[in-house]
Amino acid sequence: MTKSPIHSPSCQSTKRGNSAARKWKSETLCCCHYRWKNWVASRRKPAVRNNVYEQYIDRVGELVNGFVKRFERGNMIVDLGNLEAILPRSQQSRGEQWNQGERIRVVITNVSKESKGPQIEVSRTSPELLERLFEMEVPEIYDGTVVIKSCVREPGERAKIAVVSNERDVDPVGACVGMKGSRVQAIIRELRGEKIDIIEWSEEPSVFAANSLSPAKVNQVRITDIENRQMEVIVNEDQLSLAIGKRGQNVRLATKLVGWNIDIRSEEEIKREVHEQMSAMIASGEPVPLSATQVVTAQQAEALVDHGVADIDALAHTTVDDLVEFLDVSLDEAETILKEARSVVELRDQSLAASEAEVPVAETVEAQHAVSAEFDEEATGEVEPNDDMTAPGYDEAVEQGVPYSADPNHRAQDSAEPVALTEADPFTVDELVLQDAGRDLRPDVVTPAPDITSTALADLEAASEEETATAFEAEADTIETEIPLESSPKEVAATNESPQDEKQ
Repeated sequence: MTKSPIHSPSCQSTKRGNSAARKWKSETLCCCHYRWKNWVASRRKPAVRNNVYEQYIDRVGELVNGFVKRFERGNMIVDLGNLEAILPRSQQSRGEQWNQGERIRVVITNVSKESKGPQIEVSRTSPELLERLFEMEVPEIYDGTVVIKSCVREPGERAKIAVVSNERDVDPVGACVGMKGSRVQAIIRELRGEKIDIIEWSEEPSVFAANSLSPAKVNQVRITDIENRQMEVIVNEDQLSLAIGKRGQNVRLATKLVGWNIDIRSEEEIKREVHEQMSAMIASGEPVPLSATQVVTAQQAEALVDHGVADIDALAHTTVDDLVEFLDVSLDEAETILKEARSVVELRDQSLAASEAEVPVAETVEAQHAVSAEFDEEATGEVEPNDDMTAPGYDEAVEQGVPYSADPNHRAQDSAEPVALTEADPFTVDELVLQDAGRDLRPDVVTPAPDITSTALADLEAASEEETATAFEAEADTIETEIPLESSPKEVAATNESPQDEKQ
């Protein structure tokens, strides 16, 4: 037993006759009083903490009201009336700002027996806070008609809550929303604008997952791995971003709410992958598995394999009645599965036929390339100059704009007589007319058109000379100044020959 300060040897005693008196020094008295006070407090404090612990340990998860008393190093001290509770910084919702003396609603999360600091720890980010608020605002939840199955939150941003009704006549989602959203709006105001999605709970994981991704519309849910609780959700391309949410928030909350790993895929991506898998299987000659269809789940695939339907070809030849018996589904679902299987088989056959048709075409193209390579492997696309281009008179003829021929007596292929050409022969008007008729006039060769022979050409030239002479005489009679309209071929040739003679 610990001795009290009164038995301390610090006190002095003196004898006066038959009585003894104790004489206390002032300093010793103050020290003894302080020790006595601490001794009483040390005995009283554990008793008080035990009393608080026994009083609040059964109230964990309960919603309590308090007032903001003060702030200590980011933590908030909440006055609950007869004692203080601590709201850690980690349990405070982002975006919320509180002032001293402001009323606050919190949920009790922990009660400790430690001798230092507040015993009660409260929270504003716990999902239990959302559940308690719904119990307070929705009478159907309070009396048990509507049950909250699960609840997840990202405090200050978004929350999802799954509810189910024990009575068929009561809509769980409508009861939580209230008339014109009055009930849920009151909770949103309490949580300072946090968005809340109310989801209808279902025993079927695929249905529950489709509901949990609200507001996105889901086309199909496929369970890929039951043991590891993984599923694949297929949506349209325009619903993909809505299903994933901002920074993946929607799918992250849905994963926590359902308890399954959810992989969101678009319809176009699935079709592209199926087409690639089909092409690979066709090339390898392997049978198409049941997973190639988008309407057969993993459980249904196992059931089909147990009944001898191991691939997509066997499924396509299965009857509707057998499929209803094997999978325990309705007639509509069985018809949908068969339709999908037959479409996959048809796509496989079309791809196989197309691949077989492409083989001869590819071989023909390769053969043509091989012939071209054998014909001229070193062709560079450049034209080498011929002998006429390097002849001495070629450059002068080009400068003067007259045709040049190395062989004056060049014979046309279809003519019976040679066509005499010299490098001094110019283009006349008649020759230009013949060019329109199909005559080929080249710098080095002048060849009549295939349908005009040399005899016909001579007749045309003679007729042209006569017409030119007649027109010239008529003009000479009417005007004083003689202006030749057309020169005959001989005159033009003579004019062009004179400079050549002077040069020689």
